[in-house]
Amino acid sequence: MHFSTWTALLKASSSSILLQGLTVIIGTFILEDATTVLSAIAVQGGTLAWPVALASLYVGIVLGDLGLYGLGALAARWPYARRWISLPKRDRGRAWFAAHTVRAVAVSRFIPGARLPVYTACGFFGAPFGRFAATAVGATLVWTSALFAVSLRAGHYLLQCSGSWRWIGIVGFTLAIIVIGRLIARLQTWTE
Repeated sequence: MHFSTWTALLKASSSSILLQGLTVIIGTFILEDATTVLSAIAVQGGTLAWPVALASLYVGIVLGDLGLYGLGALAARWPYARRWISLPKRDRGRAWFAAHTVRAVAVSRFIPGARLPVYTACGFFGAPFGRFAATAVGATLVWTSALFAVSLRAGHYLLQCSGSWRWIGIVGFTLAIIVIGRLIARLQTWTE
């Protein structure tokens, strides 16, 4: 989502905190790291209040995480989906995820590209939902807060630039966060 479009949406919804929060929540379903960066910059620019930004980021990201778990659980119960998945014995997978839910979920939050397969597998193999949800919430609080804080600081400097340099800096910073995450994910697949 382009920053000027993002800002326009937030300004248009400025009369309603609920609409601002909903804009951020929907953004997390598209690109959560970019939404986190853009929300922090919007806070720095005075377009969005930080409690609304952080609360909406947490809600949107956690809903997405729980949704991935739910998709895995749904796939486990849908015979058509099961026939597309060739996995070792299901009981072994279920036992492994039951024993390693917290570690798998916590680590995958910080490894780009790992959440989709790990969170969906947790649902598919029936990892304990309470442990999954608590760990997903905790890891989201840590990661999102850290990225938000870094972006808030960077946003302060970027918004002090004048003219088109401001926009180039904001777009560049946002793209750098996305590209670095993709590179780390790609490097991980090369080392496996």
